[in-house]
Amino acid sequence: MDCIFCKIAGKEISSSLIYEDENVVAFNDLNPQAPVHFLVIPKKHYSSLNEIDSKEVFAQIFSVIPEITKKLGIKEYRTVVNTGASAGQTVFHIHVHVMSGRNFTWPAG
Repeated sequence: MDCIFCKIAGKEISSSLIYEDENVVAFNDLNPQAPVHFLVIPKKHYSSLNEIDSKEVFAQIFSVIPEITKKLGIKEYRTVVNTGASAGQTVFHIHVHVMSGRNFTWPAG
């Protein structure tokens, strides 16, 4: 598979992981949109949120976010999941953006 996030999760591409367990990895975004901006992905490939076939996958992704933010000393943050190109998804492997360190406005985008 030619998915960059699969290659990061499989350690084919070097990345400084900030979290890893048997199902999920987190790493800093290469194009950060906030002072703190990391991604949380499942190791198993799903192109988008529409392909997730298990509540456990989504639960695993979101259950590690508070653990990571606590370790980083972050209390307030924004999470974003883009699904599809017109929604802003550029890498077609489900990922959650976690951003902090600045004020965010609403509506987003």
